[in-house]
Amino acid sequence: MTGENVWLWWTLGAASIVVLVIGVWVWLKGQPFMQGDVFRASRLSRGNRLFSTQVAITPTSVVQYTPRWIGRREETIHMAHIASVKIETGAMLSNVLIETSGGSDPIVCHGHRKRDAVRIKELIERYQTDYYRGSVGRASTDR
Repeated sequence: MTGENVWLWWTLGAASIVVLVIGVWVWLKGQPFMQGDVFRASRLSRGNRLFSTQVAITPTSVVQYTPRWIGRREETIHMAHIASVKIETGAMLSNVLIETSGGSDPIVCHGHRKRDAVRIKELIERYQTDYYRGSVGRASTDR
């Protein structure tokens, strides 16, 4: 083997390791960030190609979680502050807009499957109903 071929093989080996490490990092960042009802956006939608946004619906809040190369972006809205939930349905995927009663920008979730978008809306409506009836603790066991 000549010195030129050895250099080529070392370069290909190093590049393969780098690609593998990046692939594992992206895969780990795409795992659900918490237990419970977590909905991940499709990687086919805009803004979700590398790190897909996730939305968690809990009995007390809605959390939008977007992983980054280093760190994350997380926004939480309490159930009492959700004014409306809108679903915009496209040919394949849906967008969910969760508007607040406080006048801040809505949480916009691009690229969810249609059934996930409907499930997000149903969970929010159910948890809001339970919240205003005063039975928040019971909401998580009524599945």
